[in-house]
Amino acid sequence: MKEFSSAVQMNASQNKVAPMEAENLIGDFQPLIDQLGSADGLELAGAANASLRLDHVNDLAGLKKFLETYRTQLLAPIELPLICQACTHASRNEFSELIALDQQIARDGRLKMFAAASQSVGEIQLKRLRPLRDQRGLQRFIRAVDAGEARAWHTLIYGITLASFSLPLRQGLQNYAQQTLRGFVRSASRAGHFTEEDCENLLQEISATIPAMIDGLVANPFSPDVSAASR
Repeated sequence: MKEFSSAVQMNASQNKVAPMEAENLIGDFQPLIDQLGSADGLELAGAANASLRLDHVNDLAGLKKFLETYRTQLLAPIELPLICQACTHASRNEFSELIALDQQIARDGRLKMFAAASQSVGEIQLKRLRPLRDQRGLQRFIRAVDAGEARAWHTLIYGITLASFSLPLRQGLQNYAQQTLRGFVRSASRAGHFTEEDCENLLQEISATIPAMIDGLVANPFSPDVSAASR
């Protein structure tokens, strides 16, 4: 995390953006976390047809199950691959492909339940990118969002942000995973059923497989399995 923060500050200075502002660009995902943990829950299609219900978590075993379900059915197959694809497209200035990917996500029924929260977070992040007038591809994407041709999903904007500030993709993916998982734990712990030590141990356990997953994504961001995650 320290290395990622240093990279944010260095690249922010190069792009003439205040370091603290650039660090904010990695996102405040609490609105999305609140949506995922709302009474409506998040319905995910798939073999398990799982429903994530953070509001029903009342013990450590329940929290562990929730985090594992999120990791295996949303974070690993959908969110991290989309961030990786968006960053790769943006770094290549492939904004036509990014607009097409944004439209493709909108057709994914698995994401319908939290579309409003995702786009709300994405719009906040995109607003912070709007001053980068010299990045023509980015401005084209922004015009597509303004015209209603793209929806600014938070995963795509996060990936675009990494590319726009030349931030390390691997560390950016790790930061996203850790920040989101920790946000869920923080939301659940407000009920007071978990000790700080329990939460930290659980986070380490759930996060253990993430580095290897990220290595695979970075090595081949457009592998068949990854591309299928957004269909």
